[in-house]
Amino acid sequence: MSEKIIVSRDAGVLRLLLNRPEKKNALNREMYRALIAALDGAARDETVHAVVFAGAGGNFTAGNDLADFSDFAPGAETFPALTFVRAAAAFEKPLVAAVTGDAVGVGTTLLFHCDLVYASPEARFTMPFIDLALPPEGGASLLVPQRFGMAKASQYLLLGESFDGAEALRLGLVNALASPEDVLDLGMEAARRLAAKPREALLAARRLMRGEPNDILSRIDAEAALFAKALTSPEARERFAAFFASRAR
Repeated sequence: MSEKIIVSRDAGVLRLLLNRPEKKNALNREMYRALIAALDGAARDETVHAVVFAGAGGNFTAGNDLADFSDFAPGAETFPALTFVRAAAAFEKPLVAAVTGDAVGVGTTLLFHCDLVYASPEARFTMPFIDLALPPEGGASLLVPQRFGMAKASQYLLLGESFDGAEALRLGLVNALASPEDVLDLGMEAARRLAAKPREALLAARRLMRGEPNDILSRIDAEAALFAKALTSPEARERFAAFFASRAR
């Protein structure tokens, strides 16, 4: 397991801590592969009843590490983000997230696949795909309008505006707010409560609430095809070049 993903267990709960604080926990290929392996193991492990995502160093994640796009080639091996998002969408056990600081791109879209989300008031949620000349990913084009309504989905997906914890709570993305120091404890406590529930009844209720995953998986795949095509476009290359130039100053 990658040192950039710290895995720990507590009373039937598997905690996956994104641990690349110097990059605001931006997800690179190594981290995605570690997350995929962890979810695969958790799915097969009868002693794991819930999974918690959190970030180290004050941020959840700055999203995809754009450096990985500089040598992009489609495929699960070279671009495992799609495999991870599909794994999260199809995961049959409860998923919980504890969010502080930045939750950018996949850092926000992942939350739509979680059952419970806790955040600090100053957390910042952003889905800046359009500004990078990319379409939404992770099923966002389906899930964000379903959750937020079309007006707010347009504001946060098309305009790419950020929103804070209070707005995330109002929109129904977040269950409760807590101080940055308490968010992870709140998420872990909720996960332990889920883990203590009658297993089969909990999983059956979750399946019934979510419905068949085929629709969301099909949308994820459709988005991914457009995403891969857009990554090689001149407009996207120009946006990435501008991003790296601004960071080098």
